[in-house]
Amino acid sequence: MKIKILDSFLNKEDLQELSSLNLKKVLKNEVKVYHNTINQNNDIQSECISKESMFRLQKNYHNKAIDILNELNPKKVPLYDYSEFHIIETGADYVFPIHDDTPNKLLSGVVYLRPENNTGTIFYENKNGDGRNEVPWKVNRAVFFSRSERKTWHSYKGDGKSNRVALVYNLMTARLKEVYKIENKSYFLGQLRYKLNPYLHRYLKLTI
Repeated sequence: MKIKILDSFLNKEDLQELSSLNLKKVLKNEVKVYHNTINQNNDIQSECISKESMFRLQKNYHNKAIDILNELNPKKVPLYDYSEFHIIETGADYVFPIHDDTPNKLLSGVVYLRPENNTGTIFYENKNGDGRNEVPWKVNRAVFFSRSERKTWHSYKGDGKSNRVALVYNLMTARLKEVYKIENKSYFLGQLRYKLNPYLHRYLKLTI
């Protein structure tokens, strides 16, 4: 699996704003996702980030994200439809199971916001959790990868001490059949898997 790690990803203004968002209280065994999206026509749906800030985030980081996708999986670049700038707060004791991301994600990214120390993104060789590799938590560190069916296994969790807040920055598509074609996988079997697996189906509903 190719992973792109970039420190100091956000500029100072954007980091300060996203780290200071007034979010609802999340208990230590819960997770809360705030959905924020912007498409190529600049249509915005936002739960916690202002429209002005969404325009600025798209302007500041879209080309950079496209360049990363072009490096990791160039065939998927033409499929881009919209961006997600989700804010996810993970409770200190919350653990999300190992998964390989939904096929509508062309580029999956996370930027660690706060606190100063927590658990980073954890990658694995398979769904059983072998070959564990954690990208350490560091404020303003970004971690990107381009998902591949049954290959890009990863998870996240709190550190047992404090909630973790992160920006999930994804480049998205609605053209799923073309994604499966690029990955040389079956669209029918792939969609069936997400519907039958309760964890993956829950994740699909959480992040779309």
